This record gives sequence, C-alpha cells and structure tokens, in this order.
Amino acid sequence: MDDWEGLIAASPVWAGLNDQVEVKFLGCPIAVAADELLSRVSFLMAMRERTALTEQVFVRLPQLKLVLQTGGHAYHIHQEAAQKRGIAVALGRRIKAPLAAVPELTIAMMLGLMHLIPQAQQAMRSGEWPLLTGRTLKGRRLGILGTGRHGSNVARIAKSAFGMEVVAWARPGNTNSTLDDIPRLPLDELLRTSDVVSIHLRLSRESTGLLNEERLKSMKKDAILINTARGAIVDEAALIEILKNGHLAGAGLDVFTKEPLPADSPLRSLNNVLLTPHIGWTVEEVFEEFAEIACTQLNQFLQGALPESELLY
Repeated sequence: MDDWEGLIAASPVWAGLNDQVEVKFLGCPIAVAADELLSRVSFLMAMRERTALTEQVFVRLPQLKLVLQTGGHAYHIHQEAAQKRGIAVALGRRIKAPLAAVPELTIAMMLGLMHLIPQAQQAMRSGEWPLLTGRTLKGRRLGILGTGRHGSNVARIAKSAFGMEVVAWARPGNTNSTLDDIPRLPLDELLRTSDVVSIHLRLSRESTGLLNEERLKSMKKDAILINTARGAIVDEAALIEILKNGHLAGAGLDVFTKEPLPADSPLRSLNNVLLTPHIGWTVEEVFEEFAEIACTQLNQFLQGALPESELLY
C-alpha cells in the first residue's frame, strides 16, 4: 500500500514468499480501492504513516490478520480498533538504513545553512554574484535534542568529522542513549548556548510543541535550527515569525506540521530556510530494507514464529 516510488514493488524479495501469499500492489488510495479486493486481504504492508488505518478502514478489511508497519512508529494506526479485531501490528524497528540516511541529511542541512547555500543559490539563479560570508562548523556547539539512534549518530559525526562541541538533552526517563561521553544540559541552557540545535525526538504528548515561541526566542540570533524528526515538535507559526524578524540565522526543515507543506506557506519564500519534502528516510536502501523486513516478518508470522518484541502490542 502507498508504494508511491514503486521501489517496494520492484524489490526481488517477494519471490521469497514461495507462492504462500498472493502479492498485490495497491495502485490507488485505500479509500477508493474496490471492496472485493479489500475483502480478500489477509496481510497489509503500510508505508510509514502515508495512510491512516482507522476503524472504518479495518471494517473494509474483514480478513486482515497482520499489518506490516514499515519503520518503528505507528502514529496513524487506530490501535484499539486493531486490537479489538485481533489484528497484529509488526513494527520494522530492526531497520538500519535510516541510521545513515537521516544523519547525512541533518549534516547536509547544517553545512548548507552555515555556508549560506540557500541565499547563494537564490542570488545566482537571479543572475547575481553575491558577496556572502559563511561560517564553519568546527569549534561550534551542537545541541542535540533526543539521544536515540539518529541523535547519537549525528553527534558522533559532528564531533569526529567536524570538530564540533556536542551537548545533548533527552526527555526525562529516556534510557536509549548511547552518548555516554556527551555532556547533558537542561533544555533551556542547551537552547541558549548552542550554535546549532538539531531535533531527533519522537513525537509524543510531551514533545509536541516543545520548542514554543519563548524557547525559540531564547536561542542565539546567529544560531540555526535543524528538524528532521517531526514538524509538530516546533511551533511552526512562531518559527516563521522569528526567522522573518532575524531572531534566528536559519532553519533546515525536512518535516512540517502539515504535510505536504501548503503551497502558500511563508516558509517557501524565506531565503534563510533550507526545505526538503520529508526525504530524510526516502533513500533506495531504506525501501529495499523495508521490503526485506516485511517479507521476513510475514514468513515468520505464517510459521507462528514472529518475535513478540517486534509486535506493537
């Protein structure tokens, strides 16, 4: 379902199901798919959070036994409805490819903003030869919000490859950190003293709106903000005004409160913003690994051997 890029369908791994399962690639939104087709679906592979799996959707899938959820999150799944209908949800937490893809995009955004690439490109396309003065990452403080797998890798790259000073903040009770050698700071101190702030938090009730107007304004005026996690973690309206007024040097954003980003969003017209359309995870290696994990989990499920640790509940 929702294989917009066609890379899942192109994967050779489906042959490994050995004719146990008839594989269909849904070429249309599930909302307009034929009831006759949906009534025969026993297993569903969902591409990230592209389609909400609501109770109404489950009603149209009476034979559904298992959702193969790519990635480690299931924000879009009505979990209570799935449980009530005995539908298992397998998460793709074992995936490794994003551990390279997301940090690479994060670092690319840091470099782009510090070297004024958005401003330079806009001016060059307009026929100008701008006199611009950038800055290096070396010796500057990077504040990492979220010390899980992505945040940890960004911290290591920034420290070892660019000579940045790295500090971190994690939500209270977080036990997933591998950044034992990185100093921890209170959130407000990290925001106030960092030259670059990079967000790598999961979206939750606690993280939603975490970077509100007050906290954004507490950052250095020459600081940059990078968000490759979830748009709702930042107060987007406040960020727009702060960028317009020069209270931040720039922002690199791969995620937004509403996706796709509306065509009339002021973010599209700001020259101190580097925008990408949620592509931190969309690399060829990720899609191939999604297909491999889904096939493995489906085979395990058919054999009654799918590990409980990979199930949502």
